[in-house]
Amino acid sequence: MEAHFALSDDLFEQQFKLCRLNPTLFSHEAHLRLAWIHVKKYGVEQAIENICDQLVCFVDSLGARNKYNKTLTIAAIRAVNHFINKSDTDNFSDFINQFPRLKFSFKELIACHYQVDIYNSKLAKTVYVEPDLLPFS
Repeated sequence: MEAHFALSDDLFEQQFKLCRLNPTLFSHEAHLRLAWIHVKKYGVEQAIENICDQLVCFVDSLGARNKYNKTLTIAAIRAVNHFINKSDTDNFSDFINQFPRLKFSFKELIACHYQVDIYNSKLAKTVYVEPDLLPFS
């Protein structure tokens, strides 16, 4: 179990929002957890707005703005939302166990939606690029 699970969903969300979350806790799985929390609480569109704004503040607080990728952030939130709509779980731990592809095969999952390399595209880092293969449902 990853270290971010030591925090409740509310505490995890608040510490991230206030840029007080220890960056060593913010793994790929923790990114997915943040998306899960926000989609469940606020809906997908508000989750996108919240997380994009908060993630920019978080990476800025670390002096790591170059790591922010708007397309990847939104694509991840939309992917999490897709699987939430197929899930009957009420906690992130069960959710990620139900859909391990999000954690272990994320790049392959994104590759189903994008032919363009969104990981290295300067455009994709600054604006949301719509999927060019398969839209997120």
